[in-house]
Amino acid sequence: MILRRWRGAVRAEDAEAYLAHQDETGVRAYRETPGNLGVLVLRRPVGDLVEVVTLSLWNSMDAVRRFAGDQPEVAVFYPGDDDLLVEKDLHVDHHEVVDADLDRALQLRAE
Repeated sequence: MILRRWRGAVRAEDAEAYLAHQDETGVRAYRETPGNLGVLVLRRPVGDLVEVVTLSLWNSMDAVRRFAGDQPEVAVFYPGDDDLLVEKDLHVDHHEVVDADLDRALQLRAE
């Protein structure tokens, strides 16, 4: 399993608008790509900004390439991103997942 990690930041007053925009664009594209196993969107205040980290899980690098193209280390952006993002990583990191207890995390979240 592959974990894809991207980060960006928005002004605090734009956080909800950006999260909705991201859900309608990138997160939707993740979910519609064969081989996507799920996505986590994280946010936290950092100074005057809100940092957004997106973690997506994939069954292989081939699946990542179906989403991101021939250069999966290059971030994918959508129309409207530049209107909201103050910071954006142009590079995406990929990690091989060697251990995960996602069933436990989902069970704890439901409690």
